[in-house]
Formats: sequence, C-alpha cells, structure tokens
Amino acid sequence: MAELVTLDLGRAAYEPTLRLQERLRDDVKAAADERAYLILVEHDPPVITLGRGARAAHVTASRRRLAREGVEVHESARGGDVTYHGPGQLVGYPILRLDLHGRDVRRYLRDLEEVLIRVLARLGVEGTRAEGLTGVWVGPEKVAAIGVAISRWVTWHGVAVNVDTNLDHFGLIVPCGIPGRGVTSLSRLLGRPMTVAEVKPLLVEYVVEVFGFSGARPGDAAAFPGVRV
Repeated sequence: MAELVTLDLGRAAYEPTLRLQERLRDDVKAAADERAYLILVEHDPPVITLGRGARAAHVTASRRRLAREGVEVHESARGGDVTYHGPGQLVGYPILRLDLHGRDVRRYLRDLEEVLIRVLARLGVEGTRAEGLTGVWVGPEKVAAIGVAISRWVTWHGVAVNVDTNLDHFGLIVPCGIPGRGVTSLSRLLGRPMTVAEVKPLLVEYVVEVFGFSGARPGDAAAFPGVRV
C-alpha cells in the first residue's frame, strides 16, 4: 500500500486551497501508480460553504453581517448542506483512490467517521455516530463534520474538527441544514484551550491506520505557491 503524503498549509484561504485540491485530484486520476494526499488546513478568512444540497435559507445571516464578521461564502462540489470553516478548526482533505479502498461511498463516509472517533478517543472524548446523519457527535452536538466529493473514484473535500473554533459563527447558518442540533468544540468539551497543532498528528495517524496506508510523510507545501495566506 502507498504512503500518504501530507500537505500542511497552516492557515489558508478557501479558494486557493480548493484549487490545490483540484490539482491533486487530477494528479491522482492521471497517475499510473497509487498516490494519496491529505491536506491539513485552517481556513482563514473564515468561510461558509454551500454543498450540493444546500438551501439558501440555511444561511441565516445577512450579507451585511457576514461582511462585518469577515466571513466569505463559497459554493462547493461536496455533498451536504451548509457548513462553516474558520481558524481553530482543523480541516482535512483526503485525496485518494476509492477504487483501492472499497469502492463504496457509504463505507468511505463511515471510515471517515471512524477516523474522527479514534482521534477524539485519544483526547478523552467519546464521539458517536447519529443514525441517519453524517459526522461525529457528543450528545446532541456535532464536534466534527464530513462532506465529500468523488470524481472517477477519486475523493476530495473531507472532514472538519472543531478544536477551538469561534462557535458563535455557527449562529450565522443552520449547521449542515439540521435544525435543533448544536455544535461544540474540543476546547469546550475538555474544559481547556486546545490547539489545532495537538490534533493534526492524530488525524494523520488514524487516516493511515483506518485506510491501511504504509505510513505518512510530509510533502512540500511550499511547492504550491499562492496557497499560503
């Protein structure tokens, strides 16, 4: 099995990160060998993304308020509804050949949930699945979201873990289009400040473990100009 190449972008805007995803997705499609990447990023400036199933009414804030808060809005090719990304949230974008990992979209989503559940367990938090919903929950509150896209069996988009996120920004939307459910963060659950740097190696470790990669090695994020903020 191939190594997983990680690209740690630190903090980066949504649009150039999306262009990088597309570039790596096309690289994986065209390669004769197996290649797999995991982009790690905190999106800054913060952004609301509208998935393929998004309803405009699920962005509840006015354009004026979004501008005042410095929050961008972008349409997205991923599945799902409306979500939020911003500083203090670890986003992971796995770009891999699903034909070599089960060729089963539903199983892929469950495997991503398993990655997140193991990450939380290492930190002393019991994350669970919610029947009929995607993501990882603690009680009625979501701590990690999932939204993926697949093109010719190559995955892109991915997962977002609320580490020490500005939870007030979730009040700008109906998160994931699910009314009546809250959103939480690891900092709130653990009662202490958490950093994205603490969670990154755990996410890499369990992507490798769950998907059966031979290991992980850092790629050169500097080779992709225009991505870093």
